[in-house]
Amino acid sequence: MKVLFATSEAAPFVKTGGLGDVAGSLPATLREKGVDARVILPLYNCIPQEYKDKMKYIDHIYIDMAWRKQYAGVFELEHNGCIFYFVDNKFYFNGDKPYDFIHLDCEKFIFFSKAVLSLLPTLDFRPDVINCNDWQTGPIPVFLDTFQDNPFYQGIKTVMTIHNLKFQGRWDFQKIKDVMGISDYYFTPDKLEYYKDANLLKGGMVYANKISTVSSTYAGEIMSEEYGEGLHNLLSARYNDVCGIVNGISYTDWNPQTDKMIYKNYTAKTVHKNKAENKAKLQEELGLPVDPDKMLVGVVSRLTDQKGFDLVAYKMEELCAGGMQVVVLGTGDEKYENLFRHYAWKYPDRFSAQIYFSNEMSHKIYAACDAFLMPSRFEPCGLSQLISLRYGTVPIVRETGGLKDTVMPYNEYTGEGTGFSFANYNADEMMKIIWYAMDIYYNRKDEWNNIIDNGMAVDYSWNVSADKYINMYQELTGIYDLPEKTDAPVKKTTRKKAAKPKKDTFEETIKADVEKATAAIVEGAKEPEIIKVENPFGEEKKAPKPKTSSAKKTTAKKTTASKTGTAKKSAAKTTASKTTKKTSKDSKSS
Repeated sequence: MKVLFATSEAAPFVKTGGLGDVAGSLPATLREKGVDARVILPLYNCIPQEYKDKMKYIDHIYIDMAWRKQYAGVFELEHNGCIFYFVDNKFYFNGDKPYDFIHLDCEKFIFFSKAVLSLLPTLDFRPDVINCNDWQTGPIPVFLDTFQDNPFYQGIKTVMTIHNLKFQGRWDFQKIKDVMGISDYYFTPDKLEYYKDANLLKGGMVYANKISTVSSTYAGEIMSEEYGEGLHNLLSARYNDVCGIVNGISYTDWNPQTDKMIYKNYTAKTVHKNKAENKAKLQEELGLPVDPDKMLVGVVSRLTDQKGFDLVAYKMEELCAGGMQVVVLGTGDEKYENLFRHYAWKYPDRFSAQIYFSNEMSHKIYAACDAFLMPSRFEPCGLSQLISLRYGTVPIVRETGGLKDTVMPYNEYTGEGTGFSFANYNADEMMKIIWYAMDIYYNRKDEWNNIIDNGMAVDYSWNVSADKYINMYQELTGIYDLPEKTDAPVKKTTRKKAAKPKKDTFEETIKADVEKATAAIVEGAKEPEIIKVENPFGEEKKAPKPKTSSAKKTTAKKTTASKTGTAKKSAAKTTASKTTKKTSKDSKSS
């Protein structure tokens, strides 16, 4: 099976959010499972030069963009076992960041979407499935419908994955129509038109064969008016084609046992001992009082309303009233940045505001904190709670989207649960669950440690999520024999080579064991007898291996002298091999 991931970003080349993590990790895992998965994204100017230097130029074409033609080059790079294609066009991708104003981005990603399809024959890669991601690749299923006159494109299936429904690629109707350069047939209310504008994500959702989201709960939520962002009716109409698959995280990048960015490495067995050292070092680095008994709560996030910081702002005084230390890392809305700076100044012994983003600092916070706060208004999936579980940091979340799917609320009667959660988007409920978590932390330490153990035992690696993606692709294409392309032949050959020796070795081992057992029985049965035979080697001068001739001759003479005339020559011949072994042993002992 061949799968092409079309995305506007992919780690480590360019990343602004969770989409970059998904596109950078999931395809590589799919390849390990026998799927020929590849990734295609724009060749942004902001991609680090170290990666550009490794890229290989393949070819270029020119694409019709309504009344104009645009150059589209393509480069290739293999990274972590996965093939990445980069679409080159300086006019569109020469900025210092991947995203800009919406009217510029719409034209830019319409070009990219058309280039993805147009370059496939040049790449000599015909995917069975094109997995589109968010509105930036929404035009791909629409363009694919216009490419059906070409047999090359017939039968290609598409999946539209929604990472955040809030962003839809909505812009002026006439300008989108002009840039896309396709028939008026596609610009009707049941297709691309959306309240007198054009909506690129809607177009992708209409024409994609499957619509997926990044968690099961979010898949259901977006069919409601509250979370549907105006597209809930369309999603409800396509109910049977919508599925939710929780994102995973890279268990290589996020591994407390090998993480070089944290102060002290630890495992699930040593977390209760070594996590304390990470906590003490972080407190010291951030200027907080070093107190191993004080509950430390971490926040690593974009500082926006979506992430629930209006609830946090409303309860700041209570959060800083005592009993815990709080550390915040991130950037976002100015009002929240200034709010946290103020409280860091007001309560320097219990609140730390790190208004920037640092990957290294985020690793330290996940490893050092006792709890992690995520009171999101909505959360399609969320990665921070998965990382927290991996690092033995107990998540405190609101029950929405992926947070509800991945954090099991603690049940003090059964001991089950991996964190704490509250249902309604309410500041008082948030504080109530925080106080409850503090009670467990301070007064029932064994239960708190049990929650940590439960969290570190769950598996939210891409290995689990990739299987669900494969099932979706299989249902869509009917292709079930995965080891068919690219990586598969290697795996098949390996299995054949490994299987044959195992089978032969096993049979030979059994045969040898039977022979040894038979010989042992015969030898055991004859051991009490004293057998006297003539020298089986004939004349002593003609002995086969006269390396220790003197010892052997002496032994042979003694053996011959002690014989009786009752022994028959036939018996001597029958037991010749045994006598040889015995003679050898006697010569060694003598």
